[in-house]
Amino acid sequence: MKLFGLAGWSGSGKTTLMVKLLPRLIRLGLSVSTVKHTHDRVDLDQPGKDTYRHREAGASEVVLVSASRWTLMHELRGQPEPSLADLLRHMTPVDLVMVEGFKHLGHDKLEVHRPGLGKPLLCRADPTIVAVATDGTLEDTGVSVFGLDDVDAIAGFVVAHVDLAPDGR
Repeated sequence: MKLFGLAGWSGSGKTTLMVKLLPRLIRLGLSVSTVKHTHDRVDLDQPGKDTYRHREAGASEVVLVSASRWTLMHELRGQPEPSLADLLRHMTPVDLVMVEGFKHLGHDKLEVHRPGLGKPLLCRADPTIVAVATDGTLEDTGVSVFGLDDVDAIAGFVVAHVDLAPDGR
């Protein structure tokens, strides 16, 4: 599976770009999955639901299955957060896995940058950032720069960068 990431500071628009980019990549004939990393403590389950009660009772993993989807919840119970490589081993093979977050890992990434946030450009210190999408004007980045709303150009860049030929892989 090919891997490409979106990285940036909180509030930069990574998720917004991801949800615009995914349909473009899929229309090009690619099968695409995503991995989203967060530093927040997240619980997708709800107190009182059966699966929540299973986890609270001590289950290491709970699989919830319906006619429309299934999900696997794995409790770390004090164990370290799994690596991206470990997570990828659990995923069904696809043409491309888009990774949101994990900005300090070694896969190639596009930085989402909004100068209005007042945060420094990551690409200046991170050689794995191969392009930047921004809502401002940037100079001397050393990488390709795209307008944040130029989703078609960004999709084309990602496909070319990871060397995936649409509809022919």
